[in-house]
Amino acid sequence: MLVIALLNSVAFAQPKQQHNLQFDSLAKRWDEAIPLGNGWLGALIWQKGNKLRMSLDRVDLWDDRPMPEIDKLKFDWVKEKVRLNQYDSVQKIGDEPYEKYAAPTKIPGAAIEINMASFGKVTSSILDIKTAIATIKWNSGVEMESYVSAVSNNGIFILKNVTGDLDIDLIAPSYNSGKEGTKGNSVEGIGLERLGYKKGNLIKGKRALQYFQPCYGSMAYVVNVSLEYLPDEIRGNWRIDILDTKKLNSPAESFDTTKSSHIKWWNNYWSRSAVSLPDSILEKQYYLDMYKFGCVARSNTPPISLQAIWTADNGNLPPWKGDFHHDLNTELSYWPGYTGNHLDLTASFTNWLWKIRPENKKWTKQYFGVDGLNVPGVTTISGKPMGGWIQYSMSQTTAIWLAQHFYWQWKYSMDKIFLKDRASIYFKEVDEYISQLTKGNKKNGFAISSSPEYHDNDIKAWFKNYTNYDLALLRYLHQNAIIVWHNEMKLKNKSFTTPAFGQDDFPDYNVNETGLTIAPGQNLDESHRHHAQLMAIYPLQLLNADDSAQKNIIDKSLRWLEKKGTRQWCGYSFSWAACIYARAKEADSAASMLKKFATNFCSINSFHLNGDQKGGQYSDFKYRPFTLEGNFAFAQGIHELLLQYNGNGYIEVFPATPTAWKNVSFNTLRTEGAFLVSAQKENGVVTTVKITAEKGGFMQLKLPFKTWVTQGIKPANLSTENGIASLSMKKGETIIFKNGYE
Repeated sequence: MLVIALLNSVAFAQPKQQHNLQFDSLAKRWDEAIPLGNGWLGALIWQKGNKLRMSLDRVDLWDDRPMPEIDKLKFDWVKEKVRLNQYDSVQKIGDEPYEKYAAPTKIPGAAIEINMASFGKVTSSILDIKTAIATIKWNSGVEMESYVSAVSNNGIFILKNVTGDLDIDLIAPSYNSGKEGTKGNSVEGIGLERLGYKKGNLIKGKRALQYFQPCYGSMAYVVNVSLEYLPDEIRGNWRIDILDTKKLNSPAESFDTTKSSHIKWWNNYWSRSAVSLPDSILEKQYYLDMYKFGCVARSNTPPISLQAIWTADNGNLPPWKGDFHHDLNTELSYWPGYTGNHLDLTASFTNWLWKIRPENKKWTKQYFGVDGLNVPGVTTISGKPMGGWIQYSMSQTTAIWLAQHFYWQWKYSMDKIFLKDRASIYFKEVDEYISQLTKGNKKNGFAISSSPEYHDNDIKAWFKNYTNYDLALLRYLHQNAIIVWHNEMKLKNKSFTTPAFGQDDFPDYNVNETGLTIAPGQNLDESHRHHAQLMAIYPLQLLNADDSAQKNIIDKSLRWLEKKGTRQWCGYSFSWAACIYARAKEADSAASMLKKFATNFCSINSFHLNGDQKGGQYSDFKYRPFTLEGNFAFAQGIHELLLQYNGNGYIEVFPATPTAWKNVSFNTLRTEGAFLVSAQKENGVVTTVKITAEKGGFMQLKLPFKTWVTQGIKPANLSTENGIASLSMKKGETIIFKNGYE
């Protein structure tokens, strides 16, 4: 019976054919292409002219030169300039270089082009997300199969039913096109020529293609393509390696990979969790977004940047230089990994943040003049500041939002070593910085505060009192630092004394008839893309809809948000709003936000394009810069409909599913405390809840039925009070609650 149950679980967890990308032609734009990836390497398959084009990328292809002039900025000087109303001088140093200079920036790799003029008409172009394999078919019988190996750093393409010579070419990016280079801007993209690279070396042979490109300083990269010719088949193998020309190192040799190991990795990935929804549009978008998550994250990769491994292939730099934005983009990108039971992939974020700590601490001392740890809100791959609108690119509270991911990585895994060696240290260093910056004045220790990205880069974006964004993060830091430190001391068998300070030392949230304001004296006066003022609701979860007073604040805030409308929202605004509505237990509104995102703000390949792609139905933004955070916040929005870990410490299944969703289920989603939860609703009634304690611990479940029976363990210490079942579980134990139908 256990074997059958396991097999059913795995079968349930596999994506279905209807979730695939399926077309009868190839996309004609790079941002509509079929995406492949393994965290390190990425490929986009599309058509350019009469050529099949595979745009090749590597996540750490970066021009990491220092941003000119940025180190001249000092926080005390900025405060003084704001006080004197002399902000032009601040913008000149902090913001203008971001637009003026092409680098630092993410850069593209190259492209493989195959002349398909003799292949006939494309009859199908399919991405099987279950196996992460793309298959293209032509009416002549020619077929191409392609994938980026999930287990090794190379990509594979196999052309079948081909005869004679075939024109396969390696195309270099336009670093040396002979043109001046598009000036553009950071959204539209700046021309690659403006990076000033020396001309690369392109070698073409029948069985091997190679492109060597020197970049900034001693950094260079090389793209290798090897070809194998069989009687009616051509096999291609490609990889990208980064070199240091000072060390004269050479790239590793190209190597084959087995399809079986690649498929095995993806089978394991999909077996971790699954959802079944009655809405086919939302279910398909969810699986496509979780597919992309499996493509862009590994524990040892840099974190998910704006486009990750799918840099623009249009002759320009990617939107916003493909950088690491920490005023929502990186944070939202990891949301679904925790509940989705992919902690091995979310680890890439905290591993990278840990790696760049020395650089960040150096910047904290240089800019703020204090010890401890903060992180620039916009950084290069090595954690160096890039500037931009410094209210957010150099925000005082960025590191607190990032610290939440250390908290989640610990709480969702209950990994004691991670708690002791990473989370507790990160929290201590951030707290040290905040304590020194506020100088003990927690009532208004910043002097100036901001709220992303309200009033954009105007001097009005600075407020004299804490914004609700900064305030929520400060209160979160002190609330959760105590939890982290208390658990650390328990590991050491030492007593813990609660610090004299706490979150109540900070002011209360600024609330009026509009709910949560931007800041004292500043309501949300207009539609705005960034829900920073609502951070206390989600993702910080400091306000709880089960508390009547807090629910009143939440309700006022959402009614005012609705009054201001969505005309200035981007796609990610809808995904984030869905999570907020779900936490407010407003299921229909949450689902509506998700539907608007999926139908209006995504490309045909499911990429989030920021603007409304249906002519401005819901937003005045109609542009199409591709970024990923909206996709991953969408996936978390689905999770929030199905499962929540309440701020009071209990698990709740189907907390925000629309009443029309009569049949819905999920399998092995993860909650804080390292509990794996599965549940099923049939004909509008919850029938089963299954909970496994991965690490053991105290579990509480808000019972979704009046009467029930349990299966599996028969705990003598199971107790219920006010509809909450409580149980101390041992490591690996499972309990199943079944509806008693009485």
